[in-house]
Amino acid sequence: MKARTAFLVLLTAGVVGSAAWLVFFSPVLGVRSVEIVGNLTVPSERIKQQAGVADLHPLATVDLAGVEGRVLGIRQLASAKVDRLWPGTLKIEVVEREPVAGVQVGDKVAIVDKQGVVIEVKSSAPPMLPLLKVDRPAEGDPVMMAALQVVQAVPDVVAPRVRQVRAGTAEGVSLVLSDGRTVIWGGTDRPQEKGRILASLLKREKAKVYDVSSPDVVTLK
Repeated sequence: MKARTAFLVLLTAGVVGSAAWLVFFSPVLGVRSVEIVGNLTVPSERIKQQAGVADLHPLATVDLAGVEGRVLGIRQLASAKVDRLWPGTLKIEVVEREPVAGVQVGDKVAIVDKQGVVIEVKSSAPPMLPLLKVDRPAEGDPVMMAALQVVQAVPDVVAPRVRQVRAGTAEGVSLVLSDGRTVIWGGTDRPQEKGRILASLLKREKAKVYDVSSPDVVTLK
């Protein structure tokens, strides 16, 4: 009876050991494919290389947080989520940063997202992006962040006409349109009201300056 019990214990231990080896050490359940989801402009191959996971590396021992950190080394990516899909797929779901404006830096233009993060540097600003004019073009700077909030608050019917966004203070943001007209926007308060009023004024009123900084008292010049 004791011999039988010992045999069963050894058998169980062998099975558990084999299973552990199969999952944690064997290439049988290793990474055979890397699935990239959510990328629009960043090539999948670049993300795979940045992930740094070797073929057939045991899927169970892949450091998911480490992979996420390496993938986020790509400036164009705002977030990354890594999951295991058994038996052999590593799924990397990413969200790309959306360019919202350009900032002149010497003879180059830094393309930034809504948080002021530099996505890439180009020789000139893309035609559909406004150019920011601020004293301290730095991520986290209050004036720059206010200007970026205003960029996002401008209604869709007006946004393609905005060429410059100027800000000396967080409460003193103004827009320069493609036809030379100026919009004094003010601070980041009451963005929907300002946007609605501006879109209406541009359609029915001819002026050089539209001041919507106080939606209750709009002035034209």
